[in-house]
Amino acid sequence: MHIAVVGSGYVGLVAGACFADLGHEVILVDNDERKIAALRNGQVPIHERFLPELLQRHRGQKLQFSTDLHEAVRASQAIFIAVGTPPTDRGDADLSYVESVAREIAGAINGYKVVVEKSTVPVYTSEWVRRIILRNGADPESFDVASNPEFLREGTGVTDFLFPDRILVGCDNQRCAAVLREIYAPLTSGSYYQTTGAIPQPDRATIPPPIIVTSSKSAELIKHASNAFLAMKISFINAVASVCESVGADVSQVCHGVGTDARIGRRFLNPGIGYGGSCFPKDVMAFRAVARECGYDFRLLDEVVRINEDQRERFLRKVRSALWTLRGKNLGVLGLAFKGGTDDIRESPALLIVQSLLQEGCRITAYDPAAMERTQEVMSSGIKFANSAYEAAHGADALLILTEWEEFANLDLNRLRDELKYPIVIDGRNLYDPELMGGQGFTYYSVGRAASHPDGVPAALKSALKNGANKA
Repeated sequence: MHIAVVGSGYVGLVAGACFADLGHEVILVDNDERKIAALRNGQVPIHERFLPELLQRHRGQKLQFSTDLHEAVRASQAIFIAVGTPPTDRGDADLSYVESVAREIAGAINGYKVVVEKSTVPVYTSEWVRRIILRNGADPESFDVASNPEFLREGTGVTDFLFPDRILVGCDNQRCAAVLREIYAPLTSGSYYQTTGAIPQPDRATIPPPIIVTSSKSAELIKHASNAFLAMKISFINAVASVCESVGADVSQVCHGVGTDARIGRRFLNPGIGYGGSCFPKDVMAFRAVARECGYDFRLLDEVVRINEDQRERFLRKVRSALWTLRGKNLGVLGLAFKGGTDDIRESPALLIVQSLLQEGCRITAYDPAAMERTQEVMSSGIKFANSAYEAAHGADALLILTEWEEFANLDLNRLRDELKYPIVIDGRNLYDPELMGGQGFTYYSVGRAASHPDGVPAALKSALKNGANKA
């Protein structure tokens, strides 16, 4: 099938490359000429596993890049809108880019088209897209509007697209649904997984994935509700971690006991420094705004946001507890991206903590496998960048682990201890076992677990340090 994808950001680029890998003819459209030129030249603008391989495989063949939306619409049967929907000052989604694309689509329709919302948008957006296209002169029989939300995790977006838990399609008639079913047929029939060069299958993949067809309004709500629920799950376990620190329990044991309940599940029960990125903060605010406009005060989401913000403050208090004063301290920082596997620093809790530490007079040397270049674009002074985790730790008064990159969980602890001025590690992602770290000579703080100290530290000092950590 001939498909246009409008927007070359994270969602649009991954979707375009994956549609091409399913065998479709794809035109990826963006009004940024420099972006399109870079893509045509083989540059990959985001850090995403398997994306460079797909772009190399299909660029110039099944995947074309263009700045001409009009021609792309005329050449396509389905047009996926994947432009940005940033939050406004009120917290609701800014849909001006979606509206602009809808207006342009109206003037290019030359036969039956399915216009598909791929961006995360609030309920009623599909109705408004249809109204805008009609207002701009399109025949009502010449198009349908569908909602096809993405459920991609940054760092595993390609895998999530090609091995989804489910494919969600919101359509209000069978003609529209039939087009979307055909687009995803290589996945739902299982034929894609038999092809040579298919992306490797991840653990726990459901093959073939189910396709769920709902009304467009239900699909729009499912996307926001899903992300809000996952954000709530993260905030809940972070609140539980705070209780664990107060009573002397181990949050990892609590997570195991809670997560083995099939009704709850283990995923997203990962205490840390809070959620971030381009989805959860924006989508929680947008869902809260939708509820407010409908006359419902969704106070549960207010608390989800409050706990998430408080988690960063609790971590900063933990750093103060470990170091007493912060001004003039040299700190090594591991991780700047909002999560491992990506270079995205949008709403990154790691970066927000770094900024707070800089304001308190700390000197920061940071390392991230992918996000340092993007960080340099927004933080031009006050922070040094290292070439490795060990270089970041060299001579530091303490080492902070802020992003859960796999390589940070597999460091040579003897070498790390030798690099640090003081063997203090404050782990915001619980990558290490406290007893192991104490046995290796570290003073080790984590989230929701008691601090550990090097063997041979007097019991009274251990008790005093533990009480200080609990107060944090």
